[in-house]
Amino acid sequence: MLFQLKNWFLLALLLFGTSILSNAQSRKMVTLKSSGYAPVNGLKMYYEIHGESGASDLPSGSVPLVLIHGGGSTIETSFANLIPLLAPHSQLIAVELQAHGRTSDRAAPESYQQDASDVVALLKHLKVEKANILGFSDGGCTTMQIAMSYPEILNKIVVVSSNYTRAGMMEGFFDFMETATIESMPELLKTGYMRVNPDPKGLQAMFEKDRARRIAFKDWTDNDLRSIKAPALLMVADKDVITVPHVVAMSQLIPDARLAVIPGTHGSFIGEEISYTKGSKMPEATATMVLEFLGLN
Repeated sequence: MLFQLKNWFLLALLLFGTSILSNAQSRKMVTLKSSGYAPVNGLKMYYEIHGESGASDLPSGSVPLVLIHGGGSTIETSFANLIPLLAPHSQLIAVELQAHGRTSDRAAPESYQQDASDVVALLKHLKVEKANILGFSDGGCTTMQIAMSYPEILNKIVVVSSNYTRAGMMEGFFDFMETATIESMPELLKTGYMRVNPDPKGLQAMFEKDRARRIAFKDWTDNDLRSIKAPALLMVADKDVITVPHVVAMSQLIPDARLAVIPGTHGSFIGEEISYTKGSKMPEATATMVLEFLGLN
């Protein structure tokens, strides 16, 4: 989420140490089978296909696991530590959303509705009829939007550290976002963007659109969540930027939901770049739970 911002919002995250992204990227390359750009709703949308078995493209009839990153992020900054743990068990499709990383931008704001439409259009381009989806932070909101708007394409969903109302965020969050500038953006996320797309104007545009998307966020209703029919695993850290009681409430509204509250901070248990603790086994524990839920272990 773009809201992995500095000052007191980042303090808890930064106390957990620095990333070992370079090592994770090396592991990731072992699983990378193909990558490319798809013409999607006016975008050149970047995607990667990972998996340690099968052909370079998706096997016919397979149910891949789609990974949707957080705001301000790339595939690498959100998932470099998680991909090597999941790829031996499932074909993965990792995506980058509008204005993020290697995906182009368009003269329109970001929204979860548009992000959902883009992901579904990409899956249709790849001839994927059914998928599991794991979304982190803003990517989890996109995942829930897909579940509400495009249920036919879903098998199961994993929603990591995401909210459905504004009240689900930690106190003061939206006040901070109103005045946030790109200087508030974590340096590791800036570096991650520039590593794959060395365009300062693109970085600024991504920041502004992510910030505007969050500020404009309007609550979903309880009935919206009750409409989600896909089996769902909801995961949140006990010291997250999303409150635990909020995610507990979500788990009670989504008809077929499971809940995991994990020690850590926003993104730490999936190995997200900002919050990952060197040597932590939490991503392995998370991957085990995800694979168990998806029936892939």
